[in-house]
Amino acid sequence: MYSEQFFVEGLGCASYIIGCEAHGVAAVVDPDRDVQKYLDAAAQRGLRITHIFETHLHADHVSGNSDLAKRTGATIFIHEDSGAEFPHQPLKHGDVLWLGNIRLEIRHTPGHTPESITLLVSDTTRAEEPWLALTGDTLFVGDIGRPDLVGADSARQLAGEMYHSLHKQLLPLNDSLLIFPGHGAGSLCGKSIGAMRSTTLGYERRHNPALAERSPEEFVAFATANLPEQPGNHRRIKSLNRRGPTSLGEVRPRPLTIRESIPHFQRGAALLDTRSKEAYVALHVPGSVHLEADEQLSNRVGFILPPDLPVILIVENEDAYRRVVYSLARVGYDKVTGYLSEGLDAWQAMGLPVASGDIQNISPLELHDLLLNGNGNRPVVVDVREPWEYAQGHVPGAVLMPLGQLASRLNELDSERAVALICASGNRSQSAAALLGQKNFKKIYNVTHGTMGWIQQGLPIER
Repeated sequence: MYSEQFFVEGLGCASYIIGCEAHGVAAVVDPDRDVQKYLDAAAQRGLRITHIFETHLHADHVSGNSDLAKRTGATIFIHEDSGAEFPHQPLKHGDVLWLGNIRLEIRHTPGHTPESITLLVSDTTRAEEPWLALTGDTLFVGDIGRPDLVGADSARQLAGEMYHSLHKQLLPLNDSLLIFPGHGAGSLCGKSIGAMRSTTLGYERRHNPALAERSPEEFVAFATANLPEQPGNHRRIKSLNRRGPTSLGEVRPRPLTIRESIPHFQRGAALLDTRSKEAYVALHVPGSVHLEADEQLSNRVGFILPPDLPVILIVENEDAYRRVVYSLARVGYDKVTGYLSEGLDAWQAMGLPVASGDIQNISPLELHDLLLNGNGNRPVVVDVREPWEYAQGHVPGAVLMPLGQLASRLNELDSERAVALICASGNRSQSAAALLGQKNFKKIYNVTHGTMGWIQQGLPIER
């Protein structure tokens, strides 16, 4: 048996290929939109991809199942409760499928979503006993799947189903069972997923806080408390995955001159600047959105740009274009028109407007000094964390506006007054700063190191 994990940093998504080399067949589990890596891995092993499994309909990223099925002819499998509208083979609890000598048993493990499944994988050339479990978003390293992405009203019911899935379907299995989850650190599909990318059932049984001994009622309370912000654009992503994502096809660079780009801007296209922070601050196009082409781009863009808006990119180089396009496509941003092939010096030479400065990074100590001595320049502090984080301690006088609500609450802020944005560590606040920059706020501060840095400096906290 051959297996390989593929991991997307930032989103924390894990996907898998499982193959029987004796029979030359393979399955891909939870593919993301960059499907070439699965095709390459299969070709290197002389395998033909015949099966595509979805452990559930994802809310944080768009699946690559349509592209992969189109390019391989493989059948897509998903649980019968999914309501999936794309061509697929429905699964039910107890189904057994074969990949040559590999036995795949389907366990229905609802909790994260109603249709969630776990695949128990046995290499029957060695034993009938399952060797590993692909647990999707049911059991993570050090965590479990959150129950609220289907809807807040369903969260308590799904948490109750999660208790049953864990205690009736997974925990009775052997301690030696290898656990390969659908997400790792960085994902918003759990509370605090561990950095290791696999584990064993026995280790989780002993050390996973979610598996501590609790009554069903106590478990529901635990599972629905202190949840992080929901992934940006998650309802639309879920809907796309239910209908069936459009085929992305091969991603090729699409350079655009400034003159070719201007008509797109006149029709409402956004300009997304993915260069470094330093390059953007030195010179940028007014009204452009700045999000660096780093591992967090997929997580941040959903809070900043509408997903149906055509986008033109500014990238550091042509090699970055493909990475950025996939980062956007993974969260349902498919309308990338191309990238500016000419630099901002050419933009400026054509008499088009440029700006510098804009968003300023400040330390917690600098914010504290501004609040004490800023006089007329004293900023309003906006905390973009979740309510449960805010309740544990925040900068005195900070206004709570969770990142997911910020776009709809901007009218509560005065664009002429300085705004200091703060989160836990400086990541979410950077996304918030980009949103305010697009809306032409006059003075924007991003507090680096966030509330954690504020506390570490011994500065006062309000609860």
